[in-house]
Amino acid sequence: MTTTVELIAQRLVRAGVKSAYGIPGGEVLTLIKALDGAGIEFVMSKHENAAGFMAEGSYHASGAPGVLVATVGPGVANAINFIVNAQQERVPIIYLTGCVDASEAATYTHQVFDHQALLRPITKASFRITEAAVEEIIDKAIAIAMDDPPGPVHLDLPISLAAAQQSRRQVKDRAKINRGVASGADFAIAQQLFANARSPLIVAGVEVLYQGAQQQVAQVCHQYNLPIITSYKGKGIISEDHPLALGGAGLSPKANQLLMPFMQQADLIILVGYDPIEMRSDWRNPWNENIKIIELCAQPNTHYMHQADFSFVADIGPSLIALAKHRPNDSPCWEEQQLVQIKNKLSAAFADDDQWGPAQLIASCRQLMPRNTVATVDTGAHRILLSQIWHCYSANTLLQSSALCTMGCALPLAIGYKKANPQVPVIAFSGDAGLEMVLGDLATLRDLKLAITLVVFVDDSLALIEMKQRAMGYENLGVDSAGSTDFVSIAQAFNLTAHWIYDDLQLRQALDTALHSQQATVLACRISRHSYDGKI
Repeated sequence: MTTTVELIAQRLVRAGVKSAYGIPGGEVLTLIKALDGAGIEFVMSKHENAAGFMAEGSYHASGAPGVLVATVGPGVANAINFIVNAQQERVPIIYLTGCVDASEAATYTHQVFDHQALLRPITKASFRITEAAVEEIIDKAIAIAMDDPPGPVHLDLPISLAAAQQSRRQVKDRAKINRGVASGADFAIAQQLFANARSPLIVAGVEVLYQGAQQQVAQVCHQYNLPIITSYKGKGIISEDHPLALGGAGLSPKANQLLMPFMQQADLIILVGYDPIEMRSDWRNPWNENIKIIELCAQPNTHYMHQADFSFVADIGPSLIALAKHRPNDSPCWEEQQLVQIKNKLSAAFADDDQWGPAQLIASCRQLMPRNTVATVDTGAHRILLSQIWHCYSANTLLQSSALCTMGCALPLAIGYKKANPQVPVIAFSGDAGLEMVLGDLATLRDLKLAITLVVFVDDSLALIEMKQRAMGYENLGVDSAGSTDFVSIAQAFNLTAHWIYDDLQLRQALDTALHSQQATVLACRISRHSYDGKI
């Protein structure tokens, strides 16, 4: 005989899960014990929302679904921001929550509400674990979480059922799901369009990553000399120091002013796993009517941000290879000078001007950090600038909330990634207001003894919103800090190494030391007000 929670833990282990994140509560203590007994380490965060981003970080590092654990009532509600983010960002998460038994809830109301009613609209599925179907429900949850498109699945575990004995049963595993390669008469037309195009261009996004199609996309770009623009999530599909890689697009008006005119020179644009949820509103049908659009996607287009001449829901990588089947390798394409010019313009637009500020800070960090560094960044003006300056040399090495744009996610994402893959250098970039939201998890960073470098942009302002206020002709309201938070003293109170940074030389010296340290380092970088003006 095995208990319910032991069965849950065993199935999660089979899925490759090695850690779970959350905050304990009386309703989930039995579950946490079973996870630990099965070899899944439970990591306590200081807030369920941050714990969710830690679980996401572990997914990006390991490929196994992230696991988030919350207790009844307020614990469940605390993670709503993260769950919506996971839904929009295609992150497979198993959200395990404790719940009061139905018979108890009929007359007992303290901290009790309908978890499933709250979570159904913002998850792929929500299940209440029931007697004699535990294996099927947990397997179903994992399958749904990992299937296209990946996303969060909620499991509500009644208190009395958690420790209940379950009879051993034979449960057949689900067969591997095989997606198809695009085909048919329309696909044959699309193949000829690609074969005959003079200046084809690829725009790629997050679906390439979760289908694991990076190599096929890079292969086609290299083979046919195709330039590629990615969303922020797609950065690094081709190493961004390659002449064909035109960097990430999404929220930067400055980048759009260069990339959009360049796109109008194409006669064919191939959208590869591209989800425009990451993009500014000016990416709604941004192409001239005479440019043909072919779309290879994992999900049907229901967003209507753009429309294509041909749209194929298919296995993205093999379908792109098949699309290029009839194009000769020596077919005329973009002139080398065209690509050199746009690359140079982008570089010049976001180059630091040898003055201390956010651009120089980011450029110096990228120069000094190893090529295989994984960076995380939370939301703010610094994220838009960093997404243009920080080069990714492989995919999935810049983690951020680019669909929901959540503040305070950089530190927990870094913790989750580094915990799951301690050999990879990890650097987190946070705004001062974003870090203030998650200061408690400096204790998590301390307790886990993770050698993460945390860079804080300190300007005592919600800089991005302040810029928007000024653009509207408004006075500053609700965007300025009355005083400056002493991040160094706070970090030192958590027994972390911390330094104030006031110039590039100090940054380089401190970063070099941090790279050789066995513990976390916080670098509080003082930048002036309005540092982002004209930069993003």
